[in-house]
Amino acid sequence: MSRMVSDPREAAAELADRFGRARSAVFFGGAGVSTASGIPDFRSADGLYRQHFRYPPEEMLGHGFFVSHTEEFYQFYRERMICLGARPNRAHEKLAELEHEGHLAAVVTQNIDGLHQAAGSRTVFELHGSVHRNVCQRCGATYSAAWVLESEGVPRCEKCGGLVKPDVVLYGEQLDERVLLASVQAISRADLLVIGGTSLVVYPAAGLVDYFQGSDLVIVNRDPTPADSGADLVCACDIAAAFDF
Repeated sequence: MSRMVSDPREAAAELADRFGRARSAVFFGGAGVSTASGIPDFRSADGLYRQHFRYPPEEMLGHGFFVSHTEEFYQFYRERMICLGARPNRAHEKLAELEHEGHLAAVVTQNIDGLHQAAGSRTVFELHGSVHRNVCQRCGATYSAAWVLESEGVPRCEKCGGLVKPDVVLYGEQLDERVLLASVQAISRADLLVIGGTSLVVYPAAGLVDYFQGSDLVIVNRDPTPADSGADLVCACDIAAAFDF
């Protein structure tokens, strides 16, 4: 049976002990990791999917919508998906520290905000891409998130005039096979897997948990997840506070 703690201080002590004992630890995270940085998640009470827009957010973040309503896609994308003012919180910072100290092998993230790298993490597998990479669909030229924000309407390549698309995985698109394989390998080799800030309902990303063969599975999430019953420890508390050690 899973052990559950709700006190962030107790969670922090447990995490510190487990990372200290692990030979190869991996962190698998989702949108909840960045909420303390001011970036809303998707499915919580205050999440993006609970807000009202002309079209449902799930539809606007789909490949089909990008193709058929490109200008409206970019209006939503600029307003809601690019958060250049956000800064890493204690969870991002601690994960970077753990990697530098040799206690963390990799971060596997569903987030597209780049905050793990901003905090100093080096081995980061971005399952859903990044807002910081935007690629011309004709010539392959790349552009920053700031460039997209400053552009108007549908952004066009300055070199060839081609359509620029964010290097993020939209609904209906496949994950990058190289990133997926690297994530599977890291998780399958880990003896400690810490899952944080994710509801574990978005596939195929959530299915990566099935590749874990180690001895210690920890979940840090405010709300219950489908994997709680199989975890060794469940920390039902704020993730930034849980990583304050």
